[in-house]
Amino acid sequence: MTLRFRSTIACAAFSAATLVLAGPVGAQGKPGEEAISIEHLLKSGWEIAGYASNCDSRSSLILFKKPGETHFVQCLAGYDATRERPIFQNCYRLR
Repeated sequence: MTLRFRSTIACAAFSAATLVLAGPVGAQGKPGEEAISIEHLLKSGWEIAGYASNCDSRSSLILFKKPGETHFVQCLAGYDATRERPIFQNCYRLR
């Protein structure tokens, strides 16, 4: 494993852990679907398949995969000090 890959995985794991510890925040899926949260994904066996962060480190995209599933789930997670609830996430299925 390269140092860059290790630091990417560590950063993704830290971001996911921070959001899980912060508690569930309303995430939106398609109308009529149950809301998806990072906490639910990790507890139900989904794995981090990819991670990208923007330059100001206030939000990240996390891509999840699960063996046996034919789709991915992508979550936008971040921190915004100007909001009443500063930690936010929005997860949705990619088909």
